[in-house]
Amino acid sequence: MTQIMQFISDNLLLIYLLIFTVILGFEVISKVPTVLHTPLMSGANAISGVIIIGAIILIRRSAPDDIFSLALGTVAIALGMINVVGGFAVTDRMLEMFKKKKKS
Repeated sequence: MTQIMQFISDNLLLIYLLIFTVILGFEVISKVPTVLHTPLMSGANAISGVIIIGAIILIRRSAPDDIFSLALGTVAIALGMINVVGGFAVTDRMLEMFKKKKKS
C-alpha cells in the first residue's frame, strides 16, 4: 500500500492531467454530430496505432520482474488493437455505402 501511495504522490500532476484529458475528451466527443462520428473514428485509428507502438516500446524496455509495466503494456496493446480493428471495420462499412450498386 505504501508503494501505491508513493507512486500517487510522485505522479500527482500526471494523474490530474489524465483525469482532465478524459473529461475533456468525453465532452468533445459527446458534442460531435452523428454524421461526423464515423470519419473521426477512422482518424482515431492512427492514434491507436501510436498507442500500440508506445506499448510495444514500454514492454521492450521493462525489466522482466516489473509486472506493472508489462501488464499495462499488454492491456494497452489489447485495447489498441480492438480499437484499430473495430475502427477499420466501421470505416469499411461506411465506405460501402458510397459505392455504386451494380445493376443486374
